[in-house]
Amino acid sequence: MAMRFCILGSGSSGNSALLQTEGARVLVDAGFSARKLGTLLTAAGEALERIDAIFLTHEHGDHAAGIEGLKKFPHIRVFANAATARAVQAGLTHRPDWQIFETGARFRFRDLDVESFTVPHDAQEPVGFRFSSGAEGDLFAPRRSLAFLTDLGHAPQHIREHIRECEVLVVEANHCPDLLKADLRRPWSTKQRIGGRHGHLSNDGARELLAAVASPRWRRVYLTHLSRDCNSPAAVERALTEVRVTLQACEFAIVGAGEGTPFYEFV
Repeated sequence: MAMRFCILGSGSSGNSALLQTEGARVLVDAGFSARKLGTLLTAAGEALERIDAIFLTHEHGDHAAGIEGLKKFPHIRVFANAATARAVQAGLTHRPDWQIFETGARFRFRDLDVESFTVPHDAQEPVGFRFSSGAEGDLFAPRRSLAFLTDLGHAPQHIREHIRECEVLVVEANHCPDLLKADLRRPWSTKQRIGGRHGHLSNDGARELLAAVASPRWRRVYLTHLSRDCNSPAAVERALTEVRVTLQACEFAIVGAGEGTPFYEFV
């Protein structure tokens, strides 16, 4: 098992993904209660008792709500930058095993090389990650990489460079601009925040990012964090029509609100 990846759940109600290597089992975000995470992990053939670490992108509840329940699992390390850790810790009744990194740092956890990078979102100090495992030039354990990019209002050039060389990309396609505009539940101020440069990436924004980079190294792209009210898999599919033609060798997985995915095997 060089590397395996699946999304446990995605959307405004919670976000978490599972990444497995020979030497590590980690979650990227933990936006569900510990009980719900346990249920999702069981369905994926795993358990919280076997999780080694959690990597947090930012402190919002749909990405970090599960940290409170980790008092029952003190062995799990929680990787976050200092601003995110402070914001999450303020709402906890216990102190997790925080592993603090500086945004932009590269570091190693077991057999995973981890790179963090800034993303524009309305949180304390949100980040994206690129995870890599394996050795360059090793025919038996070739190097594999995954970039995890969610909750961002736009994609500056440095983000494009971070995702260019990965094999698998996870990126949000949060809303359809027309559906967001027509939504009657959200006040105008909330719509402005969602659609702003530090809000969430729209279907059009995701398409523009994918078209601008169009890396021949990509093997699969996950479109995630879809709004239940202001987006749909069909709307994302329509937005991707031209990009699919450009990236014919790449598989696309559109993850509906509240849904997860089967494992992707890096082979």
